[in-house]
Amino acid sequence: MSRPAPETPDAPDASRAPGPAAVHDVIAVGCGPFNLGLAALASTVDDLDLVVLEETAELHWHRGMMFDDASMQVNFLADLVTLVAPTHPLSFLAYLHDRDRLYPFTVRENFFPSRVEYEDYLRWAAARLPSVRFSHRVLAVRRDPASGLFVTEVERADGTRLRLAARHLVVGTGTAPHLPDALTELPEERLLHTGEFLHRGADLDTADHVTVVGSGQSGAEVVIQLLERNLAGGPAVSWLSRTPSFAPLDYTRLVLEMTTPDYMRYFHGLPEATRDRLLAEQWQLYKGVSADTLAAVHELLYRRQLRHGLRPVELRPGVSVLSAATDAGTGTDGGTAPDGAPATAGVLLTCRHRDTGRTFEHRTDLVVAATGYRARTPAFLAALEPLIRRDAAGRPVVGADHAVALDTGGAGKLFLAGTELHSHGASAPNLDIGAIRNATILNAVTGREVYRLPKTTAFTDFAPPPAAPADSLPGTGTAADV
Repeated sequence: MSRPAPETPDAPDASRAPGPAAVHDVIAVGCGPFNLGLAALASTVDDLDLVVLEETAELHWHRGMMFDDASMQVNFLADLVTLVAPTHPLSFLAYLHDRDRLYPFTVRENFFPSRVEYEDYLRWAAARLPSVRFSHRVLAVRRDPASGLFVTEVERADGTRLRLAARHLVVGTGTAPHLPDALTELPEERLLHTGEFLHRGADLDTADHVTVVGSGQSGAEVVIQLLERNLAGGPAVSWLSRTPSFAPLDYTRLVLEMTTPDYMRYFHGLPEATRDRLLAEQWQLYKGVSADTLAAVHELLYRRQLRHGLRPVELRPGVSVLSAATDAGTGTDGGTAPDGAPATAGVLLTCRHRDTGRTFEHRTDLVVAATGYRARTPAFLAALEPLIRRDAAGRPVVGADHAVALDTGGAGKLFLAGTELHSHGASAPNLDIGAIRNATILNAVTGREVYRLPKTTAFTDFAPPPAAPADSLPGTGTAADV
């Protein structure tokens, strides 16, 4: 694989440029943890030319949820590289050593870094990877029919444009905040997603009643922040969730084996309908709340009992929000808010209690949607859209190597990073699978095993035993072990 010539900007109208300024082996779009990990692993492969293009000026990770006390839900070994390359120079341990924090981290005896520390690690790694190019916005990608290359139109922050090409393309632009249809009619000043919580302090400061809709880790962390505000004399708080309880992530050992590469391979081989059924059943693998976070919620609720004059708080699981509208705030709260809650102008939620079927109204000032994230198809892939094969539900068909099935010739592949929940299971968006996926992608694009993948990652056998030959079945006269 040859090294590219230095890049030069195209003419202002990049569509008229005669050809790409550079041809890479791999272009990765988006610099979140997954593509950053891809760049890290690729950095030690001598004959591989990979570039990561990121439209923002610097790396930021979940800034709207960067609470000082928030910790990761995976331990430090689930960094960019360790699970396939434990001696890699861009491991989390190497970061701690470089920052002179390795010994304090050991004494701390808590192997779950804070979210702030993990972001600092990502920024440390990005600064050591010349292949990562910030302020490079991808405008469009098309596939050249003659060469099979992915041709990428890129705009820099100063407005100059480049045309780059690559044999393979990795899309790691992440997921988008999801708002259910029931909430989409609310005006912006009355609605925010958890992903922007820390950026909406002014709206929180003026609300007398804040309602969190949805559970999961993000929802619980926001509830903690709101309960702390409540204890300091802040707004009333409601927490509504469709789930029958505020349930923890299932972190028991053998259940965690369902987030391993072994289970991911098994899951990928199942029929589409079976995969969809299993994902619905396995929500506590990726939508639950950490036990420590639930304990913190309970502790704050307990502390409230010792205080008087605070605005009310309610936790109500098993509730679906049917619709939302702005409300004049006249009358009472329909009996749905805690006793003594004053009527407030703002939002009227129409809800249904899932166990009883009873419909009721809930009034609040501000809704925080803890409704998660969904996979998105970036606009720059519009020209490739006709080539992407889709399943019965309209989702991309994704191979075991994380490559999208394309209706076109050529050896080059289009890979997805982190949005293949439907094809690879609950582990797909997890940080602890990132290094495995990236090693799989690099092995695929190089055509050899540049990184050895683990052969056994679970004690559990998920598949049935191999079919026995007819002459060894019970009743055939062949001795069988019991």
